[in-house]
Amino acid sequence: MATEYVFISDLHMGGDEQLTTLDFEAELLEFLADLEARGGDVELIINGDAFGLWEYAEVTGPAKLERVIEDHPRVFEQLRATGAEIDITLIPGNHDYDLACYPEHADRLAAFNIALEPEIAITRDVDVDGANEAPQIWIEHGQQHDTNNRMPDWGNPDALPVGYFVVQQIVDTAGRYSERASGDWLRDIQSVAPMEEIPRWLLSNYFYREMSPYLRAIVVPLLLFFNITLVYLFGTVLEVAGILPARLFTDNPVVHALGIADIVLEIIVTINLVIIAVLLLLAVPLWFFRRDLEHTLERFGVALSGIRVGQGDEPFMHAARETLETNRDVCVYVYGHTHRASLTQWGDRVVVNTGTWLKKLQHVETRFSRLPGVYVPSFRLNYVRIFAEGDRVVVEYEEIETDQPRDLTRFQRLIARRPPAKEPIPARTVIDPDGALEAPDADTDLEDEAERKPVSDGGDSDSGMVDSDRPDGTGGNRDLL
Repeated sequence: MATEYVFISDLHMGGDEQLTTLDFEAELLEFLADLEARGGDVELIINGDAFGLWEYAEVTGPAKLERVIEDHPRVFEQLRATGAEIDITLIPGNHDYDLACYPEHADRLAAFNIALEPEIAITRDVDVDGANEAPQIWIEHGQQHDTNNRMPDWGNPDALPVGYFVVQQIVDTAGRYSERASGDWLRDIQSVAPMEEIPRWLLSNYFYREMSPYLRAIVVPLLLFFNITLVYLFGTVLEVAGILPARLFTDNPVVHALGIADIVLEIIVTINLVIIAVLLLLAVPLWFFRRDLEHTLERFGVALSGIRVGQGDEPFMHAARETLETNRDVCVYVYGHTHRASLTQWGDRVVVNTGTWLKKLQHVETRFSRLPGVYVPSFRLNYVRIFAEGDRVVVEYEEIETDQPRDLTRFQRLIARRPPAKEPIPARTVIDPDGALEAPDADTDLEDEAERKPVSDGGDSDSGMVDSDRPDGTGGNRDLL
C-alpha cells in the first residue's frame, strides 16, 4: 500500500504521421523527473488512454506499442528511471484497449518499470489513522459507461466498439493526410469534441487556413456587410411603406458623397441581396426535402444525425453513484475518458475526472457576425494526488504551468472573441472516510447535481457539463472518440 497516489490520464501518445506529435513532451518529462527525484512510497497511476493505439492503421497487435516506444524514446526512458524510484501502474482505456488483449504487453511495459493491470477497474487502499478497514479509491478509465466505446467482450481484440471504427475512418485518416494541410491543424482533430462538431471545425479551418487568400479577400467583405444589407433591405421596405422618410436608405445623398466607396458599397449590397433572394427561393423546397428525408430514415430506424453523441458526464455520474452506494469503503471515484477535468463532492465522497493532457479546442464567436467561429487552443495539464492526513483523506488537484499554443493565424487572433475564463478546480479537498455520501436520489437530481456542483474544466462540466468543450459554451463530450 502506497502512502500517496498520483493520477494522470488521456495522454494519447502515438498515431500515424502527425498524430504521434507530443505537444507536452517537455512538461511530461519534467513531471516524471520530479516524481523520480521525490521517490518514496508513491504510486503513479495512469488510468487509461496513455497511448493512442487506435490511431494506427498500418500496424496491428503488439506492433502498435512498439511504434509508440520508437516514436517517444525520451518519455519511455524517463518512465524507466521514474519507475525505478516509485511504482507506476497503467490500466487500459479505449484508445489503448490492445493492452488488455495481448499478454506480451505486460512484459514489454515491465521493461520500463511500468506495471500493467489489464482490468476495467482497480482499487487502492488509503492508509488513514484509526480505520478498521482502509478506505478505498475506485479507479477506471470510464469507457464502459460510454455506449459508443463500451467493450462488448473485455480482452477480445476483435470485439471492438463503434468508436474504434470512427477513429480509424476519421481520426487516423486525418493524421495520414495532415501533411497536405497548410500548417499542422488537421492533427488537432483528436481535440475536437463532441464528434458532430467536426464539420464546423473543418469549415472554420478551411476558411481561415486553406481558402485562397484572393477568394477570402472577396468573401470577407460580403460576410461583414451581410447584416448591413439586411438592415438596408428592411429599411427600404419601411421607406416604401411610408413609415420612414424618403431617401433615408435609397438614394441617400450622404452615401452618394462617399464617391468610389459608395459604388463599392452598392456592389456589395447588391451581391448580398442576390444571395438573400437565392437563399429564400431555396429555403422552402429544402425544408420539404429535409422533412421527407427525416421521415424516410425514421421508417428505416435511422436518425438523420447518425450515432448519438454528446451525452456529457451523466452516465459516468450514474456509475459513480452506483459504485459509491454499493461499495461503502470507496471514498474517491476516479475516472477519465471525457477529457474534462472536474471534481464533484457528494457529502464526504468525491468523484474526480482526471482530464487530458491533449490540446483542447474551444469554439468562440468572432467579433464580426457571419464570419465562421474560431477554435481557440489551450492546454490544461493536470494531475491529482490522493493521500491520508491523519484520519482524513486529502484530494489535491494541481496544474502544470505551460505556454499556451499560438496556433491561430493573425486574422483569427484579430477577429476572435476572448474565450470565457476557466473556473478553477479546488486545489485541496479533505474528506472523512466515515462521513455520509449524500449523493442525489433521483435521476433528475443527479443531472442537476452534475451540472451544478462540479467545479470543472473550462467553467463547464471533457463533463458535470464542460462549457469549454461544447461549441456553444454549454458543455459536451468526446464520446465517439
